[in-house]
Amino acid sequence: MRLAIYGGTFDPIHSGHLAVAREAARVCSLDRVLFIPASIPPHKEGATAAAYEDRYRMVELACRGELRFEASRIEAGQQSSYSIRTIERLRAEHPAGGLFFLIGADAFAEIKTWHRWREVVEAVEFIVVSRPGYEYEIPGNARVQRLDSLRLPVSSSDLRRRLAAGETPPEIPPEVLRYIRANGLYQRSDERNYVNFHQ
Repeated sequence: MRLAIYGGTFDPIHSGHLAVAREAARVCSLDRVLFIPASIPPHKEGATAAAYEDRYRMVELACRGELRFEASRIEAGQQSSYSIRTIERLRAEHPAGGLFFLIGADAFAEIKTWHRWREVVEAVEFIVVSRPGYEYEIPGNARVQRLDSLRLPVSSSDLRRRLAAGETPPEIPPEVLRYIRANGLYQRSDERNYVNFHQ
């Protein structure tokens, strides 16, 4: 079993996330990509715009029909979503399989600030999503496969702003967009004052 961890806030999940996972699965011959919404992301300031259950549900909807994709609640309710804890739990469940970590180049560049980062580096093989020519430091002993073949200008923060403005972004899967509309997510801040657009 070749399993990839794909963590993030997924606030909301969009076509760019899915394209990255498909390309990683193809290039690295992955059997499964585990989409793991963070409960409390340690490297992001402030609250997520949507609650954990809403973000998990959107990920679950987006993964439908993708045989190698799976939504996971493994970080639900954790005080902080530290990657090493997730890795240890998955390694215990899959002791013999190859464990990969799918990550953006900007986040990988900050790997040395992570909780128990040396153990993270030793435990997984990284699939780093970058752009051609983008350089970053690779810590000693880190195993890295570069994924430079995608150009993904879309961002969740931009999508939140567009949703708040009443737009219908085509980058959001239709079933996810229906969920957002049905549950009143990402509305204007004066209508849903808990929404935080600083992510």
